[in-house]
Amino acid sequence: MRPRCPSGSAASYLRLGGVGGTSSPCRLPRGLYRVRDSATSFCAESVLDLRGKQNCIMWISLLAFLTVGLLSLQKCQRHPGPVLGMSRLLAVIVPGSGQRSDSRCVISNAATCTACLAVGPECGWCVEEDFMAGTKLKQRCDIVLHLIQRGCKPDFIESPKVDVIVPNNEANIQVIPGEASVHLRPGSEASFMLKVRPLEKYPVDLYYLVDVSASMHRHIERLNSVGFELSQKMENISIDLQLGFGSYVDKTVSPYISIHPKRIHNQCSDYELDCMPPHGFIHVLSLTDKISEFRSVINKQKISGNIDTPEGGFDAVLQAVVCQSHIGWRKEAKRLLLMMTDQTSHLALDSKLAGIVIPNDGKCHLKENMYIKANSMEYPSLGQLSEKLVDNNINVIFAVQGSQYHWYKDLLPLLPGTVAKQIESETANLGDLVVEAYKKLLSEVKIQVDNTLKDIHVKVTAICPDGSRKMGSEGCKNVKSSTEVFFNISIAMKECGTIGRRNHMMIKPLGFNESSRINIHKRCACQCEDSAKHKKICINETPHEDEVSPCKDGICGSSEKLSSEQCKKQQDHHLCSGQGECVHGKCVCYKNKYGTIYGKYCEKDDFSCPYYLGNLCAGNGECEAGKCKCFRGWEGDRCQCALSLQKHCMNPNGQICSKRGTCVCGKCKCADPNSLGRLCEFCPSCRKVCSDMRNCESCRHFNSSHNTLGQCKTTCNYRMHYLEISECLSDDPSYFRIFFIIFIITFLIGLLKVCIIRQIIVYCDHSRIKSSAGYRVPAAKKDKTFLPTVCAKTVTYRRDKPEEINIDRRQVNEAFKCSS
Repeated sequence: MRPRCPSGSAASYLRLGGVGGTSSPCRLPRGLYRVRDSATSFCAESVLDLRGKQNCIMWISLLAFLTVGLLSLQKCQRHPGPVLGMSRLLAVIVPGSGQRSDSRCVISNAATCTACLAVGPECGWCVEEDFMAGTKLKQRCDIVLHLIQRGCKPDFIESPKVDVIVPNNEANIQVIPGEASVHLRPGSEASFMLKVRPLEKYPVDLYYLVDVSASMHRHIERLNSVGFELSQKMENISIDLQLGFGSYVDKTVSPYISIHPKRIHNQCSDYELDCMPPHGFIHVLSLTDKISEFRSVINKQKISGNIDTPEGGFDAVLQAVVCQSHIGWRKEAKRLLLMMTDQTSHLALDSKLAGIVIPNDGKCHLKENMYIKANSMEYPSLGQLSEKLVDNNINVIFAVQGSQYHWYKDLLPLLPGTVAKQIESETANLGDLVVEAYKKLLSEVKIQVDNTLKDIHVKVTAICPDGSRKMGSEGCKNVKSSTEVFFNISIAMKECGTIGRRNHMMIKPLGFNESSRINIHKRCACQCEDSAKHKKICINETPHEDEVSPCKDGICGSSEKLSSEQCKKQQDHHLCSGQGECVHGKCVCYKNKYGTIYGKYCEKDDFSCPYYLGNLCAGNGECEAGKCKCFRGWEGDRCQCALSLQKHCMNPNGQICSKRGTCVCGKCKCADPNSLGRLCEFCPSCRKVCSDMRNCESCRHFNSSHNTLGQCKTTCNYRMHYLEISECLSDDPSYFRIFFIIFIITFLIGLLKVCIIRQIIVYCDHSRIKSSAGYRVPAAKKDKTFLPTVCAKTVTYRRDKPEEINIDRRQVNEAFKCSS
């Protein structure tokens, strides 16, 4: 174990930091671990009597600051780390020498230890019983140095430290550290270095996954000689090579294959070829170092066929990745999956064309080396495929022929640890392609952070061997074997949030069989350490500021051990209503982007219930388990109705809706469809009504005394009237009157429209005639314009003396002229 400060809350806190993140005696090994917060710390022995040495400390600090500044200027240092560190030291010490200015710890008015720690990493809480006697609890929250100056002993100051602890028993070789524990408090940040060292010669597992559709038959024949050539070329870069083989086509349902009876077993019948039946994925040969077995399998391999252009390649890739025991992937080997194809692959949701709607579950479904869920589950999504590749440390090489190479190349950013290469005709360059892709994968060192935690922010910076720095998951390229690559991992926590059950995350270099587990410990509450010298107490975390209770089980303010059963509203309910975590017998509600979850059992919220007039539960209730729980005097699913309206639903007997319905906002809603009336008081077909009527009739006819008859009239105060209503149109003259009025109004409106349209037409014609009468042809255009005129002549015809009319013959091109 690395050296640690002596126990004690304030002492540990003060001994941790120092300028630049390290200090003696708490120096972190090799400078790999650095803790940052806004408080500068030093050993407790130097501050036990600070009140008598304030001036001395001020002058010593000022002198140290000037000395370091001069040394920095003389050596031309580019990084002013020491100067900034000393300035931080003075920012804390110098104000303490004179008039103390209030820090944000004091301004926050935190009345509990937990609230004080949440203000910032520089704040501390004094748990000394007689500290500042007679003052409010908020005076106990301040910067650690200020608390010491005000008389609080360092051993009585609660200020959890921020650090990174790495065990000594390191088992990893390539990724160091294999495990680390990071202790954080609100507003703090811790950093450490992750070292990744690629080995010089890895054992290699290479699994061939080949598209055996008809268009790939030439490439399959070429594979027979590739295995031996590849084994010779890999001798220089690997000490142990194993080969495996699997084939795929597509889902064996329409519209991906032909389901014609003559072609169902031989999709290549049109080409006069003998093909094997189509299949989703068949695992043919497990990983082996015997090249002869690989060549024998290739010689026996037949082609198959399908209809559509895309293939089911990603279905086969997922099965080859997750079925580790079937394939024979070795833990210590570099795992390569070579996918050979000449077409694109189907993606998620494509299978809906065949009526397959069940999402892919990402599990192994091989039975007798055949994928049995091809026709019942969808194709995997790219995100799902990416997750499985990273989880199983497998690199994929897409060996593609033709123009579809660019389609796979575009997918590389979405599938980490993959390479796309273009193969030549007849697979002439397949051996060189695999070696080149393998070297490229080895030369790239990237990491990925998995299982991230809520409220925890991770920042990754790669420090490459050439001195460059790359942010995020970009990583380093052109890294030689046995060359170390460092990654600066910064982990910050802004606030505590919820404390979940899982408190770790994984940092995994892509393609490596080792990873680093980072355990996160949130120090959000004050802890009481057992001490034989001091009897510590903690201020009870209750609204009553004056209450004090002893620490038990390491928890402040807890007088007894609380069980998780206290986080259930009822015995059969979920812990904290399923909307929070049970912490020491109290519910800590989750945060939700839609609103606030609150309540003793996190049973209430302000967003999941119905609204009325823009207000949740009409402003007259609380939202609990998705339903409005109305305040007194209100009802309804939205608490929109006042209970005072129920008086409008009450019959003379004081019954709500005659016991045949419910009152909703002052109106009866009859539960029985046979009930009638405003109060559901009429129900001719109800059995109870018949029995009541029989009793009333018996009372009226057989009890002749006046007293009994009066009681009958009181209890049987309703009458039943039966009316025969015809379904035909009633002869009521009001119907004919209404019809006649509507007819007359419609006729008059139509007549008015006709008159208006006629007047518009007459006006337009009159305007047109006036414009034509005033038209005159200019003299200059008379010879160019021909306006025909009408020749009119009155002829009186007499039977006894008919008049002869002579019509002279004229030429065709001669203009016609009227004779006078």
